[in-house]
Amino acid sequence: MDQSAIDMLRKSKVAQQYHLIDGKPVPASSGETLDVITPIDGSVLTSIARGTSVDMDAAIGSARTAFEDGRWKNMPPAARKRIMHKWADLIETNALELAVLGVRDNGTEISMAIKAEPMSAAATIRYYAEAIDKLYGEIAPTQDDVLGLIHHEPVGVVGAIIPWNFPLMIGAWKIGPALAVGNSVVVKPPETASLTLIRLAELALEAGIPAGVLNVITGEGSIVGEAMALSMDVDVLAFTGSGSTGRRLLEYSARSNMKRVYLELGGKSPHIIFNDTDDLDKAAKVVAGGIFRNSGQVCVAGSRLLVQKDIQKDFVAAVVKAAETMQPGDPLQIDTQIGAINSAAQLEQNLAAVDKAKSEGADILLGGVRSLEETGGFYMGPTIVDRVNPTDSLFQKEVFGPVLSVTTFEDEATAISLANGTDYGLAAGVWTSNLSRAHRMVRALHCGVVHVNTYGGPDVTVPLGGVGQSGNGSDKSLHAISKYQNLKTAWMQL
Repeated sequence: MDQSAIDMLRKSKVAQQYHLIDGKPVPASSGETLDVITPIDGSVLTSIARGTSVDMDAAIGSARTAFEDGRWKNMPPAARKRIMHKWADLIETNALELAVLGVRDNGTEISMAIKAEPMSAAATIRYYAEAIDKLYGEIAPTQDDVLGLIHHEPVGVVGAIIPWNFPLMIGAWKIGPALAVGNSVVVKPPETASLTLIRLAELALEAGIPAGVLNVITGEGSIVGEAMALSMDVDVLAFTGSGSTGRRLLEYSARSNMKRVYLELGGKSPHIIFNDTDDLDKAAKVVAGGIFRNSGQVCVAGSRLLVQKDIQKDFVAAVVKAAETMQPGDPLQIDTQIGAINSAAQLEQNLAAVDKAKSEGADILLGGVRSLEETGGFYMGPTIVDRVNPTDSLFQKEVFGPVLSVTTFEDEATAISLANGTDYGLAAGVWTSNLSRAHRMVRALHCGVVHVNTYGGPDVTVPLGGVGQSGNGSDKSLHAISKYQNLKTAWMQL
């Protein structure tokens, strides 16, 4: 990356943004807009269309028409594959523009954003493009005078509601497989990070994806997200976000057409350090990165540190030392390790969680206050909270900020009990030199991803999903494709 190129893009004016319906930019039917506040300095960056239920219905109608007339689903698989590869090429070509635009919108540090957003999205689109002409139906093992065929068909119209922390990466996890198998898609971006998803859809059109196949409606979740979830013409709803919203989406499904709803919700992921860990200094640095990169605004962030009692003092001191080198700064500077908090509301939520921990008797070892307030932006440094009990709010509730709780354990059984002692089950980390213990922990932990002697990094080849109140279904890997297909049996008498 070149800092001068980033600085030039930083200064570029961002035009008012519109919905994308049937391949055309369309203003909100009400004529209303929402200001886009950049978390870098709290200023107004641009505006987006403030969508209505009328707008969402128009986008869903466009997607339905495109699906039924077969302009995409009936295209030969090899042709869809070529278009999606071209789309991935365009994302890569425009990667720096997309990354800087996203940072101005949601505050992720540019060093992370370039890889985690456009480059990750391009890789995901390319992965599912490659799968298109390698997916087969099945022949059932029936009696000799019967032929049983199992067809895998696109579901129809897919609604995707995307979060603000990594809109391109997570958006591609849902859009990629849905489009690859022939569906039409309507995307509802997050209110505080819509810009890159609009641009992503524009690049899809440029690559040759037909109008109406991919539509984008911006606005408030309580209005356009609700309209999508209540629609009788959306067949599958894919969502990443909060548990409270996820519950409402399930209710809306029951109130409408009982659409399938796939949810990737919150997490309170444990990072477990045993006293036989080979390199405790390395583990401490990884623990710090696992919670403080992107200001803790990561679904799988290792927000609970569980450390064996006899190494607690020295290990926590090492984590504090590592965290002290990761102070927030201008997210558009290449050497910044921690960017901005996405919004003023999220910053307030983070600080309130720390105040609650204090009131419950925990010790604040580092941070816990707003940083760089003079910039007008939304910043908070790494925060480490010691002596957190299993019943404390900070142990049980997701913060989604740069806040690490510390709890000690005596033995393996206690570590497992503590790790599984929340409603969530998204990810976990285990550090040990004992291979047998590593395997035991992988089996015992109730979550979708277990990292062993590392944290973060699983690519698109493996699934990401949660258990408990972390959701259902999986993003990524070939397993994700099944969410966007129906099975149809053909039973033929020979």
